Amino acid sequence: MFEVAMSSILLRSISRPSRQLSVNTQSCKASKHLRPFSVTPWRHIRTTDMSDDQLASIKIDRERLWNDLHETCEWGKGEAWGDGPTDIGMSRLTLSDADKQARDWFVETTKALGCKVKIDAIGNIFAIRPGKNNSAAPTYAGSHMDTQPTGGRYDGILGVHAGIEALKTMRDNDIETEYPTGVINWTNEEGARFPISMVSSGVWAGAIPLEKAYNLKEVGGNATQKSELEGIGYLGNMAASYKANPIGAHFELHIEQGPILESSGGKIGAVEGVQAYRWHSITVKGRDCHTGTTDFANRSDAMLTAAKLILHSHNKAAELGCLASTGILTLKPGSTNTVPGLVQFSLDIRSKEDEKLMKLENALKEEFGRIAAGYDVGGVNSSGVKGRGCTVEWQLDTDSPATKFHDDCVKCVEDSARDLLGTKGGNGCQRMTSGAGHDSVYTSRHAPTSMIFVPCRDGVSHNPAEYCSPEDCGNGAQVLLGAMLRYDRLRAEKAS
Repeated sequence: MFEVAMSSILLRSISRPSRQLSVNTQSCKASKHLRPFSVTPWRHIRTTDMSDDQLASIKIDRERLWNDLHETCEWGKGEAWGDGPTDIGMSRLTLSDADKQARDWFVETTKALGCKVKIDAIGNIFAIRPGKNNSAAPTYAGSHMDTQPTGGRYDGILGVHAGIEALKTMRDNDIETEYPTGVINWTNEEGARFPISMVSSGVWAGAIPLEKAYNLKEVGGNATQKSELEGIGYLGNMAASYKANPIGAHFELHIEQGPILESSGGKIGAVEGVQAYRWHSITVKGRDCHTGTTDFANRSDAMLTAAKLILHSHNKAAELGCLASTGILTLKPGSTNTVPGLVQFSLDIRSKEDEKLMKLENALKEEFGRIAAGYDVGGVNSSGVKGRGCTVEWQLDTDSPATKFHDDCVKCVEDSARDLLGTKGGNGCQRMTSGAGHDSVYTSRHAPTSMIFVPCRDGVSHNPAEYCSPEDCGNGAQVLLGAMLRYDRLRAEKAS
């Protein structure tokens, strides 16, 4: 048996003819990246044959990743925020024509890599690269390609592209994984057009009924999620279920969407879990009346009441160490000289702890009713004129409990980050809890899961000026590849 440096066996194709090697065995012994190799035909490099140093030596093509990402961002361009050719945000709402173009690119690109592509009944796309044991569930990189109406180029999009780049790198280096590997493009993660976030991974996980997802109506329109899936040709035949289509493991690269990494000088976040959150639709009912002929004491002003409730939600959340936000508000009848009699607004509440979140919600339910009736709670009714009062109704739209990711997956991320940053990385790799929800929340219910965070400038996301540097995009993709390969090797070790 000879020993050959790792760099000399990075192959472009498995179809090359048999070759005999002439090797300087003395120089090979000095190399750190060595692998026993027969002088007979070329063959795949198996992850189970690779040392930690050899795993660390496999590198993605950073320039290719960057170019591919911005190529697909030609579909669904949004607002410009700078003078550069890529200083343009995104407005690629799910199941739009632009989303179809991105999906078509995903399918064509992964098929060209030799992947089998499957589409389920809610439009999730699974691209699978064969491994040695193809009867087992694949190890996936997953994220999404839909965006907010005024979004950026990196939220979700980076994760999908990094997954594809990982598959390209495996092909370039002729790596054979023990288990299948792949990439998932999840449908409607954002919840911007059809207002339930992560809805399709939720269907896959059995947490959201398929018919409920199908019947979601777009914000401001009448199209349903099912009608738009049919319209763009991505209503698949495969059941959208973890039972029919299991996942072996799920890794998701994502921009942090917050300021912690950047402000601390961190490069990689090894995400341990996701904070709890609940979305509600709040309906305030009063009575329409004329603005000029109805004095304050005789009004049931739904808009004024809603404003007080939103302010109080902020104050109460701050008091309890939670978060509360309103992003959607509609009112009727919508006339300058008519006091609104009906207002609906969204309420997004979040906490790292389920118990603390429910304490906030229960307090708000009780206090909203009192505020709407005219009682002073937290000072919001301490001034002005008391009117006739309003009523408040709550509807729960999304319930996402606090999530803890799998220890093995988190460790694979950390070990891969160490390969990138070295043992003296300091705070370069940090354990983190995600403040935002992601599809990994639902995959973690049925498969080992973790996430990788990279910094984004000023912590800005859901904004056209969202930005992740080429270096940070490449770092995240490198860690993703390493985590997937390490986990593949770990699965094989545990199965033996």
